[in-house]
Parts: sequence; structure tokens; C-alpha cells
Amino acid sequence: MIAKTKNGGVATLADVSRTAGVSIATASTVLNRPWSSKHITPATRERVRVAAAALRYRPNLAARALVSRRMQTVGVAAVVDGGELSHYFLEIFNGIVTAAAQRGQNTTAFTLRDWQQAAERIRDFCDGRIDGMILLAPTFTHAQVQLPAHIPFVSIHANSALPGVVNIESDEEAGAFALTQHLIARGHWRIMHLAGPAGLIGAERRISGYKRALAAARIPLDRELLVHAGYTAALGCEAMRAWLQKHAGEPLPHAVFCANDAVAIGCSEALAEVGLRVPADISVAGFDDSFAARAVVPQLTSVRQPLREMGARAVELLLARIGRASPASAAQPKAVVFPVELAPRASVGAAPRVEQAVPATAVAAARTP
Repeated sequence: MIAKTKNGGVATLADVSRTAGVSIATASTVLNRPWSSKHITPATRERVRVAAAALRYRPNLAARALVSRRMQTVGVAAVVDGGELSHYFLEIFNGIVTAAAQRGQNTTAFTLRDWQQAAERIRDFCDGRIDGMILLAPTFTHAQVQLPAHIPFVSIHANSALPGVVNIESDEEAGAFALTQHLIARGHWRIMHLAGPAGLIGAERRISGYKRALAAARIPLDRELLVHAGYTAALGCEAMRAWLQKHAGEPLPHAVFCANDAVAIGCSEALAEVGLRVPADISVAGFDDSFAARAVVPQLTSVRQPLREMGARAVELLLARIGRASPASAAQPKAVVFPVELAPRASVGAAPRVEQAVPATAVAAARTP
């Protein structure tokens, strides 16, 4: 049965509160801000919801936005190159969308070809459609891009500190150290590192952890085993293929620590092209512990970054900052650092008993389109 409104027209919040026998403030909290209605008894919340359903009440979102000056929407800006699927982005975005939905917020994704576009594009994104923005792995500096001052920002894995922007990151150096230690504990001492792009802080932190673990085990650093690849499977495959071609006939690494899981998958592809098996002939490990690490065969040893949790925390921090005056002029907030965790799996085995050489077929494989 449908209840009647006071004036016989479209139901208002006042009609709902009158029918449910509660104040307008209580009805508004239950219907418009359910995440903050824990102080209201379950029976009262149910009474309000039943009244709203009976009256076919629908909140006027446009009017609410005019009054509150809020769109109930958070933005996410990220670089999408259109190449291969980024499990890193998907994991973080999943955490953002889930946390936003739980708090009654919409999420709008804004894509960039590269961060050099950010100077003009971010200003366009902040045109009233969103209340705040999360920057996913931005590489620009404050000198290159002046962020709009009328809305707050939160960054995840920013390459440099941005004034007034709280950054969420993970302990990448510790993760790289733990992973390299794990490889050493399995008997590997000739360990290659396919690193991320030179100059990016995340890549440099992983290199630092790798070097520190080698030094702790008194294993000399072999510069030929430290190669900058990138963060995609295609670049990982290309870098490993080129290295095998260059070093055909020379000693094969015992293990390869890759910049991330995508690079590890590309690396494994290049190894398979010359008949090398993972982990029987050479061990391979990644970083991130994305879905891809668990989906391939053999499953990848990796370092788990809590990407979904980091995305959710970004939403919490952003919502806490929305509404504050002059967010961009606030004192530089301290970075939020998440711990990482080693995830050992089948792609890493014991070191081979007999040293192997890079197959001569690597030269032919590298020339094959």
C-alpha cells in the first residue's frame, strides 16, 4: 500500500519524517547519510526506510548538491596507455570504488595519456563534477603542475611530494629486500633484477632493497644483472630477450627478480622462447601480488602490496579532507606507509646444482618477430 503525501504530490523528506514519526534530521541521516546513522536504532532506521518506500520518496540529488555544495563524487586520475591490462590499477581502483560506495559516494575515473598532460587536464577535471581527487602514481612535480586549490587531493605512490597532498605508499624497499633474501635462502646467488624505469622512486626503492640484500649476504653486485625494463609484460619480455641475446653462451642467472608481476610474466615468456623452464632451469619472481601472479602457471612468487586496502584508505583520507578550507595550503602531511608481505609460490625453486649457460638459440629467438 502506498502512503499519501501531505499535499498529494511528490513525496518530500518532511512527508517521510511525518509518516515515520521522526524528525526531518533523523530521516535525512538514514536516507542520505546511512554510513553515519549508527547512533540511530535499527528499528527507527527500518521505520524510515519503510515510510520512504511507501511514499515512493526519491531524494533530489541536484537540490542536495546546491545546498551542500557537494556532488558526492570522488575522482580518480590515472595514466592509461591503451596497451595491456594493468592489474595494479584494477586492484587499487577496486578498493577505491568499494570504499566510496560504502560511504554513499560515486566514483569518476579520468584517464591521461601521460602525466605531462596533467597541467591542463587536471584543471578541467576539477570543474565541479567532483569533490576531491585521487592521483594514482603521478610522476609530475609541483613545479610542473599547480594543483587546483578549491578541492583536496590524495595521491597513491606519487613519485615526489606534492604540497598539501597526503601520499599513500608501501614499503617497497623492505619488500625487495625480503624477496631477494628469499631467493638467496633457496641457494641462488646469481640473481638478476629486471627493474622499473630509471628515475622513478618506486623502481629505485626496489633496486635499493635488492642491493642491500646482496650486500648483507656478501654477494658482489654484478652490473650486468641489473637491467631497467619497465612495468609492462611487453617491456619485460623485450628486456629479457635482449639480455639473453647479448649474453648467449655465458652463465645463466639462477633467478630473476622482476619489477612487478607483469614484467615477470613477460620475462617468463622470453625464457620459454629459448626452451628454459621456470623454475626447473631458472626461478622468476614478481612484485605486487596481483591477480596475474596467482593466475599464471607456475604461480608467481611475489611481494604483496595491499593495493585494495591502499585504495580504500585513499577514499577515507580524501573524504576527511573534503570541506576543509584551503586544502592545498595545508602543511605537508606525513605519508601513509603500508607494510608489504612476501608471497612465496611455485615459480621459485632451489638453485640448480649444475651451472647453466644461456642457450645459443637465444640469438635466433631474439631475431624472430
